[in-house]
Amino acid sequence: MKFIKGMDLSTLAELERCGAKYYDAGRETDILDIMKRYDVDTIRIRIWNDPKSEAGEPYGAGGNDIETSLEIAKRVTEAGFGVLLNFHYSDFWADPGKQIKPKAWASYGMEELERAVFEFTAESMDLFLKNGVNVTMVQVGNELSNGLLWPEGKVPNYDQIARLINAGIRGVRKAKRETPVMIHLDNGGNNALYREWFDHFMERGEEFEIIGLSYYPFWHGTLDMLTDNMNDIAKRYEKDLIVAEVSMGYTMEDYKDYEKLSDEERKGYATKPSLVERIEYPMTAEGQRAFMEDFLNRISRIEGGRGAGFFYWEPAWIPIKGSGWATPASLKYMNDPGPCGNEWANQALFDYNGNVLPAFRVIRDFKA
Repeated sequence: MKFIKGMDLSTLAELERCGAKYYDAGRETDILDIMKRYDVDTIRIRIWNDPKSEAGEPYGAGGNDIETSLEIAKRVTEAGFGVLLNFHYSDFWADPGKQIKPKAWASYGMEELERAVFEFTAESMDLFLKNGVNVTMVQVGNELSNGLLWPEGKVPNYDQIARLINAGIRGVRKAKRETPVMIHLDNGGNNALYREWFDHFMERGEEFEIIGLSYYPFWHGTLDMLTDNMNDIAKRYEKDLIVAEVSMGYTMEDYKDYEKLSDEERKGYATKPSLVERIEYPMTAEGQRAFMEDFLNRISRIEGGRGAGFFYWEPAWIPIKGSGWATPASLKYMNDPGPCGNEWANQALFDYNGNVLPAFRVIRDFKA
């Protein structure tokens, strides 16, 4: 497999609607032109089932229903990129802390969920393909460390977890059999997690091609831990490995003036000082650049050539009024106290004014 240089641009339509602009060497430039210029080849796009309340209030964070994600996918296809479709099987964020059934599936039991996952995957993929989208990979579920579609698919019920994931894989195969399938966990530095989870799945699961990992240095351990885990699971499972989510901060400067939100409305940084202490590189533009160089060198040298690439998570999510991780309606859906706002802007690959940061040059010049 060719080494993938990918970016998650799921919030793209929302950011541009809110007025985001991007600059390379001081010149305003279309975001996808910048991606091309810096050798990005694949765009990851999440899909939520119905990211709005029953009253029609948007959940925010890109609003990635089928229609929104399809428009982004068509645009990036026309610009010459491959597309990784990332099915969350939820109406909003799905991660190790929450895997909430879509509202339309809330009353479903196991058999109904299995059928719904198969049909939603196959029909959605079919729609993207009929619209000419260059689907080069599909992710069945997002950060599945604790399962999906709770409570039926919650760890340790690996039998039902496998049934649900298998339904998604069969949906992909029905739409386009040869499409590579990724299964994605978080905490890329946690070898025990990957061994336990995939040992169970390999006994029960349909065939798939790629193991995806999330790696955030402030949450998921050292780069040594990441590479040790990747080397181990490359040998153990004989699958290609892609770091499906990675980011690194470049500043701890506040961006309050850009968001134009009151203190009560703001989420604040994901990289709080207590977390920053865990990171091997400083939270500066040079630290971000050095981290990316080290990260790319490591994952490209995994045992057996199994390190197949990465996706930088939301590199364009600069702080701007109107684009936050949640809204009051989605907080209610998740039963989350909030607040909303953007907690990611200091980990983008653009500064708060939309200027390309030095880490992009590392990505452009890197040869696997």
